[in-house]
This record gives sequence, structure tokens and C-alpha cells, in this order.
Amino acid sequence: MYAIGPAPARSPRERFFSKLRLTLEMIKFEHSVFALPFALTAALLARRESGLDWPAMGVKLIWIVVAMVAARSAAMTFNRIVDAAIDQRNPRTKLRHLPAGTLTARFAWGFLIAAMALFLVAAGMLNPLCLKLAPVAMAVVLGYSYTKRFTSWCHLVLGLALGIAPAAAWIAVTGTLDARILWLTAAVTLWTAGFDIIYGCQDYEFDGREGLFSLPRRLGIAGALWVSRLLHVAMVVSLVALQQSLGLGSLAAAGIAVVALLLIWEHRLVKADDLSRVDAAFFTMNGYVSVVFFVFWAAELALGR
Repeated sequence: MYAIGPAPARSPRERFFSKLRLTLEMIKFEHSVFALPFALTAALLARRESGLDWPAMGVKLIWIVVAMVAARSAAMTFNRIVDAAIDQRNPRTKLRHLPAGTLTARFAWGFLIAAMALFLVAAGMLNPLCLKLAPVAMAVVLGYSYTKRFTSWCHLVLGLALGIAPAAAWIAVTGTLDARILWLTAAVTLWTAGFDIIYGCQDYEFDGREGLFSLPRRLGIAGALWVSRLLHVAMVVSLVALQQSLGLGSLAAAGIAVVALLLIWEHRLVKADDLSRVDAAFFTMNGYVSVVFFVFWAAELALGR
């Protein structure tokens, strides 16, 4: 028989990358796709208005992606740090990396600082106005983490944290802000708030016990789902207003129609007395919404319609 000895010690490099992998799992790094397509759409719309040449635009797009991913990574890491004690008491979240002890708060703080630094570098590479506004953007995306402690409208604050991305992308390309792109900011804000309400329905009982604020806790699950539906109707209206204000054509309109159908399907997946398909509604359908929107609107712009 062979003796089984202790597992070989891992090198500092291996330990670092293991912790990094756990951190990316913790913040659900792959869900960066949610708001990114909307920001890229705004960037392409800004290029249409500014006439920026493609080599320069390519560089802009790279730094926009870096800034978006870094900002979201910082926001999600901060949220996990701030909510670690609450997550530990919640049966749904107690196995998350920080409350479960599979990742240390020290490493999470280090990752947060690195993500914030990368965001500031990306903002500086875009233009001076982006760099000046970067602390404001960071205050919004980090500040959301505290809102569930004092307001039932925390979902709208999260919506704004993602909704500022299209306006920021427009500024990144043009160096100025056009009021028309605020329709897309409104759309993303309303969309995010709507799906976050759906996700928050899972914690209805826990939020009540902990004294936390949310629309499901305030209105009940059925009432909160109706607010979510209304927010998503308002999102579609905002997209139509954006299309009309920019004079876009049939492909853009078709993209809005498909988004509307996906949202209808999302709401069919969730009922007040059956939340078993919340993950499909939250993760899968909303990934489709953002990507489909980008594909249709990018095609519209590529064809010069």
C-alpha cells in the first residue's frame, strides 16, 4: 500500500489566483454583460453624432469596457463586504464566499481597491471630463450598498448605478453630454429596478425579520411584481422615445419590440405564489434583453439607417 501524505503546499502565486477566482465567482463576474451592451450601444450612437474615426473609436471602446467591468467589479465587491454579516444570517446567501469563510475580507478589500484604481485609470484614458466625473460615478455605484437599510426604493438606486453607464459612454466618446441619451439612462434605470424587485422577492420574509427595506417587504410580493411590470413598461416607452429622438429606423424599432417580448416572458416566469423560476427570469432573460438590444441597434447603425 502507498502512504497518503499531506497535499503539497501551494505557492503564493497559486494561492493568489485561487483567491482571485473565488472573488470573481463572488461578484458573478460574468454578469457584467447586463449593462455593458447598453453602454456600447450608447458609444456607437455617440460616434454616429460625432463622426469619430474607427481607429480612435476602437481605443475608446476598449477603455469603456475596462471602465465598465472595473466599476461593476468594485461595486459588487463592496456590496459583498458591506453585507457580509447580513448574508451570514440569510439562508439564501449564507454560503457566499465571505460569510462562508472561503474568501477573506482582506483579499476582498485589496481587490476592491485594485478595481477602483483601474476604473480611474480607464476614465483618465477616455477624456478629462470622464476623469472628473469618475468619483461621482463611484459614489453612486458604491453607495447603493447602504440603501436597503433606509429606503424601499433601493431598487431604483441600483437602477441608477447601471443607468449612468450609457450617459458615461456618450461622454467618453464625445466629451460632452447630449440630453437625448438620457432616455437610455432612464430605460436602463427602469429595467434594472424592475428586475431587481423580482430578485428581491426571494428575501421577503428575511427582510421583514431583519428590518431591511425593499418594495416586496413594503407592498407584498404581488404588489411589488406589479411595480416591476410598470417599470418595465416605462422602460420600453423610454426606448421608443430614444429611437424617435435620434431618428432611428425599423431595425431599432424591431429591437425594442423583441425586448418587450422578452420582458413579457420574464414576467410570465414569476408569480407571487411561485418564485421557483426567479433565477431564469433574473439571470437568463435579462442577459438576452441587453444583448438582443445591442445586436439590433448596432445593426441599425452599421447599415446607416
